[in-house]
Amino acid sequence: ALDELHLQYCNIGDEGLQALAEEAINHCKYLHLIHNNITESGCRHLSNSLQSKSCRLENLHLGYNDIGDDEAEILALGLVGNTTLRGLHFEEEDFLSFSPEVSAAFSRVLSNTSTVNDTYLSNHTIHELWEDWDDVEHHFDEDVTLYLQLNDEHPQFAARCKILMNHNHLNMAPLLQWELKCLPLAVGWFERAKPCTALCIYEDEDTCRVLEESDEEYESRVLTALYEFVRGVPKKVLERRDQLILVAAYDDKIARLCEDVEQRDRKIAQLERDNKRLSGIVKSVRHALDNEGVE
Repeated sequence: ALDELHLQYCNIGDEGLQALAEEAINHCKYLHLIHNNITESGCRHLSNSLQSKSCRLENLHLGYNDIGDDEAEILALGLVGNTTLRGLHFEEEDFLSFSPEVSAAFSRVLSNTSTVNDTYLSNHTIHELWEDWDDVEHHFDEDVTLYLQLNDEHPQFAARCKILMNHNHLNMAPLLQWELKCLPLAVGWFERAKPCTALCIYEDEDTCRVLEESDEEYESRVLTALYEFVRGVPKKVLERRDQLILVAAYDDKIARLCEDVEQRDRKIAQLERDNKRLSGIVKSVRHALDNEGVE
């Protein structure tokens, strides 16, 4: 397989790129297209090819072409659904000429906050749009820089972090159509997302937390979502014995919304002691009655 293809300064233009794009992107990992008179039409071919399921390209260099705001936004759309590209490289001059709309376009691609599902389906692979250019980094929104760092430093948690960052309240209503079958899946997702609260990223030779959320705050978020989910399940579903067993399996989690864990444990312990005492009294009474019967 051809891993790298260097075509810088070849003046292939949009027509040449149209003939090349799909095959090159489906077979190469590194494609260098610097100084090739590529315009909007060529960017559309690249964008469509990047969305192909057979795309294996990891790095694309497009510096010193005729790429403005419109072309950059077209390329950003090509990242939707792409799971292989790690670097889309422009030149510093390109970035400094981009308007804030370009930054917003890349931000939407990296984390579409319209719905939880849109955030999940965002791009969690690409992590480089520029080299070490401080001017460029400050020219883009902080969110873009943060999302790129997440994709780079914590790819396995990127999707979950973005969901927690952008959706303080997770709407569980769409899951109600599957009734309680989704409850274990929801609990499992929250458990797998828990490490996100402890993740850090490097920033200016220092580290900072990805999520400023304490364990207590995260636990409250989880229990609120589970409580609202169970409250939303139709009563007729909860009347089924097998479904009640499922709810009971998570009852200790949901109950913490209503009372403190330690307080509940003390109540349970007291009830156990009372039951033991009552059992002793009943046993004594029965023994006394048996003795009277013998006499």
